[in-house]
Amino acid sequence: MSGAVLEVRACPRSSRQGAERTGDMSVKVRVRSAPVDGKANKEIVEVLSDALGIPKRCFSFKTGESSKTKLVEVEGFDNAALKEVLEKCFA
Repeated sequence: MSGAVLEVRACPRSSRQGAERTGDMSVKVRVRSAPVDGKANKEIVEVLSDALGIPKRCFSFKTGESSKTKLVEVEGFDNAALKEVLEKCFA
């Protein structure tokens, strides 16, 4: 089963950690880790999981693992359900 796709703009080496909604189905995620050996990607999944209340196992990278702009698939959600979660969490 495929899930909804979320556009993520990564901000590695940030002084603070967190996520903010930047569009309908897009977020900016600030992480402290440097983009080395997948550490920033792992931290991005952790931040998204905490912010949205979705288990980490539901997130997988479709594209952009080595880029600042990434497409992250969220398993178990369709676009409408994920949009509802985003609206609730970033109201």
